[in-house]
Amino acid sequence: MGILDKMKSMAGKDKDRSRKMSDAAEQQVNQRTGGKHAKKVDSAQQQAEGKLGFGRERGGPDQR
Repeated sequence: MGILDKMKSMAGKDKDRSRKMSDAAEQQVNQRTGGKHAKKVDSAQQQAEGKLGFGRERGGPDQR
């Protein structure tokens, strides 16, 4: 079971934990790529979170 499968199964149960997993995945990708694709990774993360049902509005209280 991959990380996206885990996030999807948890999305309805524990959105806070799912967001933390999503953030950890984003950080790991950025670390491995040296931050070269940070904007694209962030965009992909937002889209994935939205499709999984625990998206965040940028600029709101959950902003990083």
